[in-house]
Amino acid sequence: MLLGILKIADDSCQRIGIVTSRRIGNAVIRNRVRRRLREIVRAARPRLISGLWLVIVAKVPSAAASFSALAEEWTQLARRGSILRD
Repeated sequence: MLLGILKIADDSCQRIGIVTSRRIGNAVIRNRVRRRLREIVRAARPRLISGLWLVIVAKVPSAAASFSALAEEWTQLARRGSILRD
C-alpha cells in the first residue's frame, strides 16, 4: 500500500481517495479491498489532522491481506507521514 499526502491551506477540507488497479484482481476483490480501506480510514478519521488530501494506492498483496494486516499497514503509513494526532 502507498499513501500520498497533500497538506492544503483550508483546514476544513479533507479528501480521501482510494485507488485499486486491475492487477489486484477482479471487481469483487477490488471492491472488497476498497471497502476495507474505507472502513479503516473512517475509524481513523477523528485522529487525522485537518487540511489533508490523501490518496491510498492498494498494491497486489492487499487482495490477500486480512483486515487487521491492512489496518496495521495503514497505521504505519499514517505515523510515517505524521498525519495522526497524539
